[in-house]
Amino acid sequence: MLKLTDLTLRPGEGEEKLLKICARKLRAPVKYFRILKKSLDARDKSDIRWVYSVECSETPQKKSEPEFQRISKEAPRVFVIGAGPAGLFCAIRLLKHGIRPVIVERGKPVEERERDIRLFRETGLLDPESNVQFGEGGAGAFSDGKLTTQTNSPLNLEVLETFVRFGAPEEVAYLGKPHVGSDNLKKVVANMRAWILGQGGVIRYSSQLTDLEIRSGKLSALFINGERTEADEAVLAVGHSARDTFGMLFERGFRMEQKEFAAGVRIEHLQSEIGKAQYGGAYTALPPADYKLVSHAAPRAVFSFCMCPGGVVIPSASERGGVVTNGMSNFARDGKNANAALVVQVKKSDFGGPHPLAGIAFQREMERAAFRAAGENYRAPVQLVGDFLEGKESDRFGSVFPTYACGTAFAPVEAYLPKALAECLRTAIPDMDRRLAGFAAHDAVLTGVESRTSSPVRILRGENLQAEGIEGVYPCGEGCGYAGGITSAAADGIRVAYAIARKYF
Repeated sequence: MLKLTDLTLRPGEGEEKLLKICARKLRAPVKYFRILKKSLDARDKSDIRWVYSVECSETPQKKSEPEFQRISKEAPRVFVIGAGPAGLFCAIRLLKHGIRPVIVERGKPVEERERDIRLFRETGLLDPESNVQFGEGGAGAFSDGKLTTQTNSPLNLEVLETFVRFGAPEEVAYLGKPHVGSDNLKKVVANMRAWILGQGGVIRYSSQLTDLEIRSGKLSALFINGERTEADEAVLAVGHSARDTFGMLFERGFRMEQKEFAAGVRIEHLQSEIGKAQYGGAYTALPPADYKLVSHAAPRAVFSFCMCPGGVVIPSASERGGVVTNGMSNFARDGKNANAALVVQVKKSDFGGPHPLAGIAFQREMERAAFRAAGENYRAPVQLVGDFLEGKESDRFGSVFPTYACGTAFAPVEAYLPKALAECLRTAIPDMDRRLAGFAAHDAVLTGVESRTSSPVRILRGENLQAEGIEGVYPCGEGCGYAGGITSAAADGIRVAYAIARKYF
């Protein structure tokens, strides 16, 4: 096996050239070839290139599934609460260890969920149990499906390869900035469901965890839709929008703490302008350009988040009377606009009190204020960047039209964001424009409110990954404060599954 690094191709050159390089190095025909990593080096706009690491061999290679240690004791009764990335990957790994879990999902299968989301976008009729936040696949199923992560977990590769095994594009396993696309994610989730059911797992839809029974500090039963069922282990992969569940857990004595997050707006530009700014004249020969910006010019950090090239801003409310935005794009990323969350650090001191769930109340107030500002019909408040910077109200669009499907209404950012956050945005946008030309373009559109960047609460757990003081319950994933995106949430689900299985080896 030969590994080659720092191989480069110019935009437009075919990857078959890599095979020729490998053949020369091997001095033999290539019978095995695999791309390990592919990234775009655009630091010099006059010399943009793709950079590869590959492995190759003159003999064929067989890739087999890794063997997992299976439990030797009687299988426990394990429930996974939530079918987002943390829950699904936890269930997949549990099955590989010989444990057949029951997945409890308050929402619907991804196909039915898609219909409910479409109905909301077209009519404004919100189903609080089936929306962008709740349902099979979690919030990530209706996003860009970005699989980049800040964590350096050895489980990350397993997550990427699992996505590919269930139908994600092959490049997800090696691209520097992998993304599945919302169109592909729904298919991947459906394939995961079929495999879980085929291996003996159970999925209960439209089923909500309503209570737990704890005896002598140990889980003994769960109440699902009010019905009691005995349980040995429960994984809380509930997602960051399960506010009612957090309230129930707090009442049952789970130890929690406030967790800082970020909030702000979605900013939209023409995708072509982002491409020109990032790649110059070569942008038409390259994939749709993205960006990642941070500004420390204001008293608080301001940064871009969840950037969606060629995407749309989507209505993401899960509670009646609130407006929430998110971003998504399909695999092709071929939409006219680029959008990203532009958010400001939110501190615990903003929450208004020491209660562990005070951050939820802070989020909810912004969402309700955005709802009021835009007419109380799930339209989103919008303002042009130029008008926002000048302190003027907007009354017409320029070259950029918003993509938010429920409609928009002009309203100033200060109508829903706290003044401290709005002022930080006003300082940061021109600062970011110095690094990305056109970012502060007058016609760019700000849509509010981006409030669900991450969970505002953490359920405390010990080194054994069980909730502090409560045996048999495992806080897991982004909602419980232990992840920050699809990949890290999935990796945490795998980690929790192994912790459960280890008890029964």
